Amino acid sequence: MDLEKRLWKELDWTVLLILLGLGAFSYLGISGSAAGVDKANMQVIWYLSGYVVLFAMLLFDYRVFYTLAFPFYAVGIIMLIGVFWTTPINNTTSWYNLGPVLLQPAEPMKLFTILAVARLLAKQSENPDRFRYFYQLIPPAMMIGVPTLLILVQPDLGNATVYLGIAATMLVVGGIRKRHILYLLTLMGAFVGVMTYFYMYHRDTIFFKIFKPYQWDRIVYWLNPDLDAVGKGFQLKQALISIGSGQLMGKGVHTATQASFGWVPVGESDFIFTVVAEKTGFIGGGILMILYFFLVYRLIQIAMQVKDPFGSYVVSGVVGMLTFQIFENIGMTIQLMPITGITLPFISYGGSSLITNFMILAVVLNIGMRKKYGR
Repeated sequence: MDLEKRLWKELDWTVLLILLGLGAFSYLGISGSAAGVDKANMQVIWYLSGYVVLFAMLLFDYRVFYTLAFPFYAVGIIMLIGVFWTTPINNTTSWYNLGPVLLQPAEPMKLFTILAVARLLAKQSENPDRFRYFYQLIPPAMMIGVPTLLILVQPDLGNATVYLGIAATMLVVGGIRKRHILYLLTLMGAFVGVMTYFYMYHRDTIFFKIFKPYQWDRIVYWLNPDLDAVGKGFQLKQALISIGSGQLMGKGVHTATQASFGWVPVGESDFIFTVVAEKTGFIGGGILMILYFFLVYRLIQIAMQVKDPFGSYVVSGVVGMLTFQIFENIGMTIQLMPITGITLPFISYGGSSLITNFMILAVVLNIGMRKKYGR
């Protein structure tokens, strides 16, 4: 019992306070979008459920996730395969319809992938020759690549790209050699060069067989939304107008015209940052990003303090996942990044995404609680 009290004292309560702040921004953004107060109230229920899940998971030693990592991963792969036999929603087969809720398996699969790759890397942590040869990257790359491809085929480009952020941080922390990073960058550069050649000289016969026209349009109208400001560039144009109109202090809680009247599509989810920025201005948007900064900072502190390799790899994967999602989501609303269907962690509306993020943070906080006591 004394040990349990000491464990709870080690809980990073700052992270939980940050989550409360993010929850307030979430309610503000969803209620101010075209989705309205009803969706915002539902998000409150998801938030409360998330806290219940989080504290329940803190009761277990995080090493149980080491034991269950591969079974969880297998279940996640089965769920990703099974989703192809579901009824498409918005032209994608990404959800299981469970009646009152929709389950998107790509979300919990993020946690399952991080756990499985962390276990794989932890087994090699004491091996000084790990990743000495390029082929040694194949097992972790395939473990990340399989769910990435399954999600990409749904198609869900946004969630698929998140796995690249997970891969990058976990492999760097895992000890990937600099020359292998150079090899990978060279391969990426060669791929871009080949695709450029195909686009210039074999556009219809090859290029658009690899990339769908709508995928390429995202690049074209990201770079210049004025080419079709009332069509394919409409979403980005309205997002820029919404954010810019917030100016320094914002229009106020009840005066977010672009967001409230639906000029910004999916303002409660993918483009929720535009709602926050229009309502609260540069100051509110800045406070939101500061909250994210301190959240990631606290997680990095946990990763640096943990002596268990498995725990360290798990936290590094979470840092990569959250950092990528935050950067991509906010970046796409200000024309810094191409538009993808990716949510803003702990802010965007959605039960699968929110509960998964609470589960992920529960594992991280669990690791932080037990970093001193060995259980």
